[in-house]
Amino acid sequence: MTSKKTVVIAIGVLAFALTAIFLKSESGQQANAKPSQGASSISTSQHSVELSASQLEAVTIEPVGTYLFPVEKETVGNIDFNGDLSVAVFPPYQGRILTTLVELGDEVQKGQPLYTVDSPDLIQAESSLIGAAATYELTSKELERAKDLKGNNGVSERELEQAKSDQQTAEGALKAARDAVRVFGKSEAEINQMIVSRKIDPALVVRSSIRGRITARNAQPGLFVQPGNLPAPYTVANVTSKWMLADVVESDIPAFHLGQPVAVKVMAYPDRVFHGSISKIYASVDPNTHRATIRSAIADPGNELRPGMLANFVIRVQKPVEATAIPANGVVREGDGTMRAWVTTDRHLFFQRIIRTGMRRDGQVQVLEGLQRGELVVGNGAVFLSNMLEAPPTD
Repeated sequence: MTSKKTVVIAIGVLAFALTAIFLKSESGQQANAKPSQGASSISTSQHSVELSASQLEAVTIEPVGTYLFPVEKETVGNIDFNGDLSVAVFPPYQGRILTTLVELGDEVQKGQPLYTVDSPDLIQAESSLIGAAATYELTSKELERAKDLKGNNGVSERELEQAKSDQQTAEGALKAARDAVRVFGKSEAEINQMIVSRKIDPALVVRSSIRGRITARNAQPGLFVQPGNLPAPYTVANVTSKWMLADVVESDIPAFHLGQPVAVKVMAYPDRVFHGSISKIYASVDPNTHRATIRSAIADPGNELRPGMLANFVIRVQKPVEATAIPANGVVREGDGTMRAWVTTDRHLFFQRIIRTGMRRDGQVQVLEGLQRGELVVGNGAVFLSNMLEAPPTD
């Protein structure tokens, strides 16, 4: 019985010893294992390429520097006439159009006649003018006759005073009649001619109140028009300034302020930039699109922009930011979406490094992580190195 117990104990001790030896061996193997390549951080070099002297001619090398990146918001909008410089030209009184004097697109001056209207109100005012002029002439003659007779004891003092009163009343009525006709745009020369000829001029001349260009024309002879009744016979606008109306997402609204500079591009002039500034931020937000309208006044001295044009505009919302940057040709976007650059210390052996990028402007890319200022990178030809890395080995 004792020998059996001894055998069992011996077997247990042997098994424990073997287990300890096995665990020690496994621990030693783990301690000597090398870390895998996938453990590298964002700034760790992943691959390397060595270039010959002739291959170096295909790339440019430069130190990582800085660039002033403007902080901007970009969106699209539509061009429109400047509503503050656009006037709908209605007649001051109702009537039918007699003649039209300008065409759509014509340049007009302030005070230039645009169209004439056969106005009953003007006819009435001119008739009153001719009647008042005749009465004034008659009372003036009566006054002169009364003065002559008074000297010859032909009329009493009372009759002379009455003649003076009648003449003064007629004079006041004539002045009022002249003013009434003047309201219709008739000049002093035209009024005097009507009084002399005893003929009325039924044509009410409607003039432009500003200098600009005819941007809308609805006038035609025989059309009945009246003040404020749309559409206006003519619309005149100062076309040296345009509006750009754009919708921006409501989350960006706090970034916009009146007076911020705006740069505008349209498809008709892809190489041109039109400049202006924000003139109005509308108070309401569209509940369906959750966008707000921003209006910008754009300088257009050559009248090249047309209402309805689709435009892209960039607004500088704050001062430029100085940041680490490298040329855009030095950044390669890989198939997995990562951005990579090539760095070197000896201008001969190049290492690929994962970077994180930010803003882009004028051929420069902001580097948020992965590169330090002063490091040597490939500024032009990064794709060449990446293609070499992916090229299959040759026999």
